[in-house]
Amino acid sequence: MTALLPHYPVQLTLNAALDSPAAYPEFLSQYFCPEEFANAREVISRWPGYQVSPLVALPGLASAAGIKTLHYKDESQRFGLASFKPLGGAYAVTRLMTRIIKQRTSEPVDAGKLLGGGYASLIRDITVTAATDGNHGRSVAWGAQRCGCQSVIYIHQHVSPQREQAIRDLGAQVIRIKGHYDDSVRVAYQSAQAPDWYIIQDTTDGTETETTLDVMRGYTLLADEAIQQMSEPPTHLFLQAGVGGMAAAVLARYWYELGEQRPVTILCEPRTAACCYLSLQAGRPVVAPGSLETMMAGLACGEVSSLAWDVLETGANAAVMLDDDSVPNCMKMMADSPFGDPHLVAGESAVAGVIGLIGLAQNEQARKQLCLDHNSRVLVFGTEGATDPELYLQIVGKTAAEVLQSD
Repeated sequence: MTALLPHYPVQLTLNAALDSPAAYPEFLSQYFCPEEFANAREVISRWPGYQVSPLVALPGLASAAGIKTLHYKDESQRFGLASFKPLGGAYAVTRLMTRIIKQRTSEPVDAGKLLGGGYASLIRDITVTAATDGNHGRSVAWGAQRCGCQSVIYIHQHVSPQREQAIRDLGAQVIRIKGHYDDSVRVAYQSAQAPDWYIIQDTTDGTETETTLDVMRGYTLLADEAIQQMSEPPTHLFLQAGVGGMAAAVLARYWYELGEQRPVTILCEPRTAACCYLSLQAGRPVVAPGSLETMMAGLACGEVSSLAWDVLETGANAAVMLDDDSVPNCMKMMADSPFGDPHLVAGESAVAGVIGLIGLAQNEQARKQLCLDHNSRVLVFGTEGATDPELYLQIVGKTAAEVLQSD
């Protein structure tokens, strides 16, 4: 059944707190309610350049993995930034600027005028700041550039020069600090204590929640689009973890839509930065030890967001730890398509869900524990394309353009 699949070692932990499927928790309605889902869809879908990202069927890989269907939500072209992140950071920037402009003018804010820089004279003294491994900071800088405010983005010592330059190209001041991602988050929060500075972060320790919630609410559009694109809902979600924001947002949207019939949700993250895995295993937030270095740069996070944890501890079924050694092979596999599926440009973090699926598909005990069988309909998210083109070429041996020309 799975003889053609590559061998990707994974380690599984189940969420012992989940006894049985549950209805959408009432407390989550404070974070994610129909009005917030609708607002994210309404606002973002009006942005210039908005297009629903492709949902690509991978029947060849599905057959090899012994499941019914596999769909890959391809975020490699989203708003020209090559990742899903504009849905979060830029959305949070626009919501913050809308609130500030309303306070300063006491008048309704025209969304089109805001994104066209029409209120720049009112908000050019405002600075938004964030910490990033690359994609989130690029999203925040893009949102600030479009609205006409300032942006200062903090990166850590392991962020590639190419990702740093991509942020600078959007008009941001970029400051590199020693340490890892969580260190840069703390510096960003400290800087946001200055007058007229605001944090736009995809994680929080609970002390500041409004903009982090806005980031996550923007991410719900990923699931909103997929719900419309799939003729049948997925039975399983394999979601990149990181700080947990995207995973929590997608899970919450499907949970609200399907209630007790929501998909089995498996979190996927690097073995060297497995904060969500360790937290599910312990039943409480746990800080991942070590340097957090991983090829999956967008998932190099050592602390789960408190808002995301509220969702994941009550709704995620399991988590898997992945080895970095699997990443180059999987990126090449997606590009070369040995199973006869479309050729896809998948960046280092984009393949986490695919690695998790393939690793578990070859483990009979895990399949039984997760009800992963020939009737399963799996959805994974290709969260980024070639966000570092030089690194992508080095790993895959082709440019993104050459991969896409293969079809």
